Amino acid sequence: MNWKDKNVIVFGGGGFLGRYIVEQLLELGAQVSSFGRSKQPELEALGVDVICGDMRDSKSVDNACSGKEMVFLTAAKAGVWGKWNEYYCINVLGAENVLNACKKNQVKSLIYTSSPSVAYSAEKDIENMDENNPYPEKYLGNYPKSKAIAEKMILAANSKSLKTVSLRPHLIWGPRDPHLIPRVMEAGRNGKLMIVGNEKSKVDMTYVVNGASAHIKAAEALNDAERCGNVEGKAYFISDDAPVELWTWINQLFEKNGIPQIKKSLSYKKAYGIGIVLEGIYKCLPFLGEPRMTRFIAGQLGHSHYFDISAAKRDFGYSIVVDPNAGLDNLLKSIKST
Repeated sequence: MNWKDKNVIVFGGGGFLGRYIVEQLLELGAQVSSFGRSKQPELEALGVDVICGDMRDSKSVDNACSGKEMVFLTAAKAGVWGKWNEYYCINVLGAENVLNACKKNQVKSLIYTSSPSVAYSAEKDIENMDENNPYPEKYLGNYPKSKAIAEKMILAANSKSLKTVSLRPHLIWGPRDPHLIPRVMEAGRNGKLMIVGNEKSKVDMTYVVNGASAHIKAAEALNDAERCGNVEGKAYFISDDAPVELWTWINQLFEKNGIPQIKKSLSYKKAYGIGIVLEGIYKCLPFLGEPRMTRFIAGQLGHSHYFDISAAKRDFGYSIVVDPNAGLDNLLKSIKST
């Protein structure tokens, strides 16, 4: 595929994953725009057309999609706590605005960033789950619930004129991560982490370069007449294809950064119960902020959750660009340089 004649926009291009997608698109020679709520001088310095706007504003989204052939939608309200209306307005209505703008402006393909959490309720171990698993009947958090609604909507909109695909990268990590790794390390330094459930539970992770590459590969398949039929209208799990023991991995990260090892533990049942209590308290007293434990957090920390990514390998040639061990070295170097 020749990217040099492609006019592409990345919603959330200034975010963690979005910026890596932007950078890979630039390397391929594409004409790239980025849509976000704040100025992005680092992207402008790379030659990116930065558009400031809010996905909840349909007019801004329509204007941003004008003249574009391809859209990557990575922007979302993430996190484990917050009001349903906030998640719904950004993750569902915002996605709907992007989808409608794609149709109005005759965009040819839409690549959506979803989450594996749309596919399970986090109340049991998930081992080698594939995309045939149905959506759960309930969710323990507003983030997965809102993302599931948006994913269904986008996949259902697949048509001859607009090809859509949804990717579900799990636990994205790497240099420039503003969320996952910094929060885990801060909690470790403050002695606020405990092993929840089985300390040998395994989870999938996705090094950010690999996650961005998956989006590029999926986009190329959508724009390939011979492969498009295998990909369009489908969702795919994405990972580093090497599940890790979560607590062992975290303790190794801590050891390399001079952070005390996590030794205290808490059963999943107790953590889940604490989550129920804290959710009730924080809903009544929202000024307290975000609870340290919720049912969703308990489920994520207390169970294995890793996935079968053979469909992504088969349908659009996904493969690991950066080995997780090399990725960890890159992460450690970036931490030491900050």
